[in-house]
Amino acid sequence: MTLKTRKWVAKRVTKTASWKFKLGKSNKRHLLSNKSKKAKWRNNYGLIVSSVEVKKITQQLPHL
Repeated sequence: MTLKTRKWVAKRVTKTASWKFKLGKSNKRHLLSNKSKKAKWRNNYGLIVSSVEVKKITQQLPHL
């Protein structure tokens, strides 16, 4: 039986060059005029997934 990729994980997670996984942050889509510059700047870069969660993600993305 072939292993299938969990598509919802593949759409939300990107792999970095050093095999770490990066997630996009929330609160960056709309209503940005009410947020401070510091709050918007904090959301510029993705969140690096902890090493505990990496095993779960690699199981859900077998063909990465």
